[in-house]
Amino acid sequence: MSYPQDLQDPQYPEPRYHADRGTVNASFRTAAAPPDFTSPGGDAYRYLATHESTGGEFGLYKVDLAARAAGARPHFHKAMSESFYLLSGELELFNGDTWVTGRAGDFLYVPVGGLHAFRNATDEPMSMLMLFSPGAPREEFFERVAEVAQRGSEHLKEFRVRHDSYFEEDFGPGAG
Repeated sequence: MSYPQDLQDPQYPEPRYHADRGTVNASFRTAAAPPDFTSPGGDAYRYLATHESTGGEFGLYKVDLAARAAGARPHFHKAMSESFYLLSGELELFNGDTWVTGRAGDFLYVPVGGLHAFRNATDEPMSMLMLFSPGAPREEFFERVAEVAQRGSEHLKEFRVRHDSYFEEDFGPGAG
């Protein structure tokens, strides 16, 4: 039996799967799985759903920030939105206008182009989910940003732009 496409609500995206039966293709990751990457500062990244595994639809990462983790200074993305969902602890979030304190259960959505930043200003670790949409290969960014930053500002600027991360100091007066 084939289902007529005209029954679908027009607000939904166009179908991308056209078979009449579902397929077995789900993936499962246990909570006990070790981090995929741990930064020199002790921040842990778990790659739950990557650009590769979702076909670019989204990227979902569980991030555990150490106490007093610097996080990211104010920046924006030209190609993707970013969302933060706090699982535990506290996180200072910049919403483009002001810094707010997020706690477990709080959520911040940053549309494409929106200035945002985050930092752990407490003496306790914290945990969050970060969602990028559409998905981008963020793993290299997480894994190499500290190393690239040590090479100098021009290398860092190029690395950031390659990974859709725009910091005003890279393009403002006196940049470069």
